Amino acid sequence: MPAFDLPLPELERYRPAVEEPPDFDAFWQNTLKEADRADPVVSVRPVDSGLRLTESWDVTFRGFAGDPVRAWFTRPARTPQLLPAVVEFAGYGRGRGLPHERLTWVNAGYAHLLMDNRGQGDQYGNGGATPDPHASAPGGPGAAVRGLLDARDHHYRRLITDAVRAVAAVRALPGVNGAQVAAVGNSQGGGVALAVAGLVPDLAATLVTAPLLCGIRRALDLTDAGPYGEMAAFLAVHRGAEPAAYRTLSYLEGISFARRAHAPAHFGVGLRDTVCPPSGAYAAFNRYGELTGTTTRKEIHAYPYNGHEGGDALHVRRQLDWMKGLLEVSPRPT
Repeated sequence: MPAFDLPLPELERYRPAVEEPPDFDAFWQNTLKEADRADPVVSVRPVDSGLRLTESWDVTFRGFAGDPVRAWFTRPARTPQLLPAVVEFAGYGRGRGLPHERLTWVNAGYAHLLMDNRGQGDQYGNGGATPDPHASAPGGPGAAVRGLLDARDHHYRRLITDAVRAVAAVRALPGVNGAQVAAVGNSQGGGVALAVAGLVPDLAATLVTAPLLCGIRRALDLTDAGPYGEMAAFLAVHRGAEPAAYRTLSYLEGISFARRAHAPAHFGVGLRDTVCPPSGAYAAFNRYGELTGTTTRKEIHAYPYNGHEGGDALHVRRQLDWMKGLLEVSPRPT
């Protein structure tokens, strides 16, 4: 697929206007306040992953509406220090899988929490374990259109709330330096990590690759791939529902979350990405942190001949190098 979005020089200065609902902040403050009424962690159970150099736990924490959300928590074995933590959010249609699947951050010396996607996990990977008991709102089978006509009902309101609570949960787990927590994600996970950056003011870092939910209206005009295609298919049947759908999506817009972020940020984007068009990632990057009144460290890496896979393993190495010196292992208190 040839490049189909704006040329790179235009992307690098692309700062589109964002139509934010006037109650955007109140909407999310009230949503998170409702979820923050109890201790986040429900249970922490050790599991045998079959690996000798890592230790793993099956964690259940309270997410949206107090619902139980599952996650894998993994640490390097026999490491007594307090560790910085990476909270990772999975891609669209994927669940948390198995505890030995994602070991990069653990092998780099971090504690790692991989959050399950509620109501997802059946499209690829090795499944999930978190149902979504609120998924009866109007919409198609895909998570992106569940509750599309009302932001209070939309799947991503619940998933983003779960993600914010995942940060609170990892801070409550043993052996974690709660002052050093990073949010990481690719595709849907990247959009969720960006939302966390906008909603958790004391996050230590954000690493976002090919983020979904950035420049949503433009993406709907550019592509029929992936979740945006599901939204378009819904609107093709429900003619005239666009105003309600657009209003819902305005509460989920990644650019709006990016504007409210404080943490240092690392972005990656493939310029031939037809699933999450690169103009959305650049818009979020260019407007990142503009409302917080702070100067934050940020960088973006573009891969001109790559699509949704972006820089793949090369980009992961760049993430690891960027994190060095930003999050440090701390001595365990005596």
